[in-house]
Amino acid sequence: MSGGLRVWQDMEKERETLQAWKERVGQELDRVMAFWMDHSHDQEHGGFFTCLGRDGRVYDDLKYVWLQGRQVWMYCHLYRKFERFRRPELLDSAKAGGEFLLRSARVAPPGKKCAFVLTRDGRPVKVQRTIFSECFYTMAMNELWRVTGEAHYQIEAVEMMDQIVHWVREDPSGLGRPQLPGAPASEPMAVPMMLLNLVEQLGESDEELAGNYAELGDWCAQRILQHVQRDGQAVLENVSEDGEELPGCLGRHQNPGHALEAGWFLLRHAIRKGDPELRAHVVDKFLLLPFRSGWDPDHGGLFYFQDADGLCPTQLEWAMKLWWPHCEAMIAFLMGYSDSGDPALLQLFYQVAEYTFRQFRDPEYGEWFGYLNREGKVVLTIKGGPFKGCFHVPRCLAMCEEMLGALLSRLPPVRAPRAGSPPAAPAPRGTE
Repeated sequence: MSGGLRVWQDMEKERETLQAWKERVGQELDRVMAFWMDHSHDQEHGGFFTCLGRDGRVYDDLKYVWLQGRQVWMYCHLYRKFERFRRPELLDSAKAGGEFLLRSARVAPPGKKCAFVLTRDGRPVKVQRTIFSECFYTMAMNELWRVTGEAHYQIEAVEMMDQIVHWVREDPSGLGRPQLPGAPASEPMAVPMMLLNLVEQLGESDEELAGNYAELGDWCAQRILQHVQRDGQAVLENVSEDGEELPGCLGRHQNPGHALEAGWFLLRHAIRKGDPELRAHVVDKFLLLPFRSGWDPDHGGLFYFQDADGLCPTQLEWAMKLWWPHCEAMIAFLMGYSDSGDPALLQLFYQVAEYTFRQFRDPEYGEWFGYLNREGKVVLTIKGGPFKGCFHVPRCLAMCEEMLGALLSRLPPVRAPRAGSPPAAPAPRGTE
């Protein structure tokens, strides 16, 4: 076989594989969204039911603010980005969810602190002393503004963003968390991660806000990078406020899925800044390192938690396989490949995606199971609850569909070479 023919066959195989995965994730996105649109809408009070059984039946009507915000964001994002989701019923449901949040999310207006749990009709049940309900409230309001053009949503998003930044960087007392003398001054990676995600969200196609938040984005990135510890050999979930390893189980705690999610947040930030050194560092430390340590060599899938010293983690669910780390890994590896062209990253995407579609997907009722045991057997048949809603799965599928489409568009048109003539070479990345 001539070298030219072999190159042509390899390019055709790559095109066919990328196209097959694009169609597969696109069809799955449609099935997943049909599940939520059929079963989760509260037509009486607005907002969404997220406690759904395998077949979509509601088993609890409590509403979790962070999941309400996530679903509003997801509906609006799909409406804005995908022609086939530009449907009135999707936008109407998103607006109803947004108005439910405006009416009910904040515990004591005009204060900004949001509830964690609400009754079906919007009365507060529980508050968490964190920023995460407020973060997803902000994402929902900003995305609603993008699809409706209604200014009050954007005003709400920016005001809440300012409050979150104040809590994180200046005065956390408004969160209601007491400062106990024995508690270590620690920083979980989730806080700068979420802030960096908000910087990207609010700054998208908005030069003024992007400029306003530029310093904050750099600060978030540096805080996340501090979680690379032990001479670059471990990503730790918690570090001290000055970026040092903490003692005990708290300091040794690792969450491979979170590291991978932080990885694509950082990679997106580095790409926007045009920083090749940071891009390479992120791939090495936040994609490859947590995957190598976190992938189960016996049964496949990512462990939920690990101990950096190899000790037994104290969390009962440490060896389980959860849906969202695999979603984040799919995004991270496909984004890494899209940016670098490193075929090893594409192969890791295929490895994770094959496991994920095989183990989590429910071909009978739609959507994905969320909780498997170490061997990959379904432990909980629910499709939604206090922590799983209409977010990680459709966000993963939507982002992967877009990235796969972009990769296909970068491949040159290929015709079978005539004898003795090589095929056209693909365009170098970054020149498209």
